[in-house]
Amino acid sequence: MAAVTTAMVKELRDMTGAGIMACKNALVENDGDMEKAVESLRKRGEAQAVKKAGRIAAEGLVSLVVKEDKNAAIVEVNSETDFVAKTDKFQDFVKAVVEQVYASDAVDVDELKNDKLLNDPTRTVGEELVNQIATIGENLSIRRFARIKSDGLVVGYVHGGGRIGVLVEAAAQNNDANKEALKNVAMQVAAMNPQYISRDNMSEKELADLKEVVIDSSLNTPETLAKPILVRMIDKVLSESLWSEQDAAIYEEQKNNLNYLFNFLSKEAKAVVAEQAMKHKDSIVADKIFSGLVEGRFTKQLKDICLLDQIYVKAEDGKQTVGKYLESVDKDIKITNIVRFEVGEGIEKKQENFAEEVAKQMM
Repeated sequence: MAAVTTAMVKELRDMTGAGIMACKNALVENDGDMEKAVESLRKRGEAQAVKKAGRIAAEGLVSLVVKEDKNAAIVEVNSETDFVAKTDKFQDFVKAVVEQVYASDAVDVDELKNDKLLNDPTRTVGEELVNQIATIGENLSIRRFARIKSDGLVVGYVHGGGRIGVLVEAAAQNNDANKEALKNVAMQVAAMNPQYISRDNMSEKELADLKEVVIDSSLNTPETLAKPILVRMIDKVLSESLWSEQDAAIYEEQKNNLNYLFNFLSKEAKAVVAEQAMKHKDSIVADKIFSGLVEGRFTKQLKDICLLDQIYVKAEDGKQTVGKYLESVDKDIKITNIVRFEVGEGIEKKQENFAEEVAKQMM
């Protein structure tokens, strides 16, 4: 039997795009014969489908299904190009996947791939995915899914032809007014991407971490500090001669114009003031003026990330919050869960080291 080398595995992988271990096994089974190994991989479908696995699939569709106004499933399936995402074949596959998710008890994508197809129990979801990759000609990926089984009311909304999908669950009576209100809230979630339903859903640590971020960002943008605090920090900088002569001279010329001071100072001068502010963080945080500033920014941050605190996008007065809007429809509505999927969010290209990968798997 011919010895199978790393170079042979790499050559076969470059030719077919199949996985490292699949290439190694094909070579071993065919006594190192490259042509027979390629044919073996093709027969198993790996040379057609796995070849595309290294490509980034960041396009695709989000699809969802809601049944009986209380049970739902949502899935993101990715393709390499938007062109494929718009084809009927891909869209039909995504619809089949979301129905599979709805009927399944799988807790993650790997388990879902092992499920038997609803319309063909002789094959698995994973096998059908490989078949679709080979047929469509692009790398495809079932990236994530979620299910909701509710005793309340569930509404779904799909935006941008499948770019964003949202499910909103609420403890509420099932009537047309409430369903319309939740549909509007789902549109809000799609547009504004809140991270929490309300500040009540944030842990003490999350609240504390957010406030710490607000404090540090305020200290690191000295131009936004209250004037008395800013002057104190600049006095410390000057007393320790931490600025260049040029920046010190500019300050003397512009010190009565603090609102625009940093338009004239160098970036280095600004950085020095920020460093001093961070150095004296404890005393600044204890200052009532600064604490008031931080509280205002902290509240604004909460409004940005908490659904019920956000300004309702359809508010006629431009002030009504989502929470107040829901109260105006039914004071007993309570949002209990939101799920938002956006195609490709967070996907980054993975940098691979082939030699390192081979070394690990050939051992």
